[in-house]
Amino acid sequence: MTETSQFPKSFLFGGAIAANQAEGAWQEGGRGLSNIDMIPHGPDRMPVKLGYVSDPQLDAQHYYPSHSGIDFYHHYQEDLDMLADMGLEIFRTSISWSRLFPNGDESQPNPEGLAFYQNLFEACRQRKMKILVTLAHFDIPMGLVRDYGSWRNRQVIDFYLNFAETCFKAFGQLVDYWITFNEINIVLHSPFSGAGLTISENEYRDQVLFQAAHHMLLASSKAVKSFKNLCPQGQIGCMIAGGSFYPYSCNPDDVWKAMMDDRLNTFFVDVQVHGEYPFYMDNILKDKNVSLDITEEDRQTLKSSVDFVAFSYYSSRTSIADMSRVEINSGNVVKSAKNPYLQVSDWGWAIDPKGLRITINSLYEKYRKPLFIVENGLGAQDILEADKTVHDPYRIAYMEEHLKEVAKALEDNIPLIGYISWGILDLVSASTGEMSKRYGVIYVDKDDQGQGTLARYKKDSYYWYQKLITDRNLD
Repeated sequence: MTETSQFPKSFLFGGAIAANQAEGAWQEGGRGLSNIDMIPHGPDRMPVKLGYVSDPQLDAQHYYPSHSGIDFYHHYQEDLDMLADMGLEIFRTSISWSRLFPNGDESQPNPEGLAFYQNLFEACRQRKMKILVTLAHFDIPMGLVRDYGSWRNRQVIDFYLNFAETCFKAFGQLVDYWITFNEINIVLHSPFSGAGLTISENEYRDQVLFQAAHHMLLASSKAVKSFKNLCPQGQIGCMIAGGSFYPYSCNPDDVWKAMMDDRLNTFFVDVQVHGEYPFYMDNILKDKNVSLDITEEDRQTLKSSVDFVAFSYYSSRTSIADMSRVEINSGNVVKSAKNPYLQVSDWGWAIDPKGLRITINSLYEKYRKPLFIVENGLGAQDILEADKTVHDPYRIAYMEEHLKEVAKALEDNIPLIGYISWGILDLVSASTGEMSKRYGVIYVDKDDQGQGTLARYKKDSYYWYQKLITDRNLD
C-alpha cells in the first residue's frame, strides 16, 4: 500500500438521502400515510419503531419528524445545485411508495407523485449526476399495514411488484442503479420501521418476522426478474446493513456465536445472489421454532439473481456467547458486546475503519458480485457558528480513515462500484428521530423539535469531499 490512496475514474463518489427522512410534504401531492409517518420523536418512539404498538395513531401530543423532514420536496433544486457544485458523481435517494400509491393497493399510480420523481431525476441528469434509487427504503403505505398486515401477508408481494414495475417503466431511462429493499435484514431487528410490522402479544414474534422476510425476498426476486425484462441495460441490486461480527474472544463458544450472528445477518444476500436459502437456515429456523410457508413455486421464484450487492457500513459488531459477562454496545439496533479496542461515536456506535475492509473482503469472498458501499458516515453534534460555518474535523477524519480502507480493498482486487456518504445533507435520524444526530456535509438549520429556517450551509467536510472527488486521492 502506497502512502497515497488513489481511486480510479470509474469509482463513483456519491451521497445519499431517503424519502422518509428528507422529503417531508407528507400530505402534499396526493401522498398517503406511510409507516414512518407514525413514528414519533421522544420516549414513545422505540415501542412504535420496534412493532410493539399494535395500531399506531397520530396525535397532537407528539412531534412526528418525517412529516416535514428537511423539506427536500420543495428544496431539491437548491440541494442538487450544492451537490453538483461539490462534484457529486452519483445521488442516492428512494421513492416514497405512498407518494405513488397512497393506500398501496391501487392499480394506477398517483400522477402528481410520478411527476415529482420525474422532475427530480431529470434535475439530477441536468447536473450530470448518476442516480441510484431504492424502491422500499423503510417505507410501506399505512393502507397495506392496516388492511393487509404488511409483509406478513402474501398479497403485499403483488402490490410491491406493481409499485416496482411502475417505477421501472416511468424512470428506467433516467436511473442508473436500483436497490429493491434498503437494509432488508433490519426487518428482524426493527419490524415496524423496517417493514411496517406490528406484532401482538398473542403472536410468535420470530414466526411473523421470518415469514415476512420470506415474502420480502420473494418480492425482491420478482422485481429483479421484471426489471431485467423491462430495463435490460440497467443494474439492480440487493442491500443489507453490513458490518462483520468479531468473536469477543478465542473461546470457541464466542467464535461460534460470531459465525451464527454473521449468518443470520447475511442469509438475505445468499437468497438474493444464489437464488436459494443457504444450507444453515434449516437449522436456524428449527432452533427458533419457525416453520416457513414456502412452496415449490416460491423456490423457483427466488432463483432471480441480483447484479450487485450493496451494503451500509457504520461499525463492526462483537459477539459473545454470554452477553451478561460484558458491557453491551447498545448504540445500534443490532446489540453486541462492546469492543474494548474501538472508540465510539456520540451515539455509542463503534468506529472501526478497518472493519470496512474486512466487511468488503468477506462479502466478496462469499458472493463474487460487484459491491457498492451505499451508506457510510458519522452521526455527530455539529455547531453552526455565528458566521454560518461548521467545523467538523471529526467527520473528515472518519470519512478519510474509512476511505483509506476502501482504497486498500480496491488493491485487494475487489470490484467496488463506489462509495456513497450517508445523509449527505443533514436529515432526520432513522434510529432516534433526531436532527441533532447530523451526518451531512451540508448543514440544515432545523432542531429536534422541528424548529429552524431550513437554510442550508456548507460544512468544512463539504470542501474536503469536493477536493477528494476532484483529486481522487487521499494523501
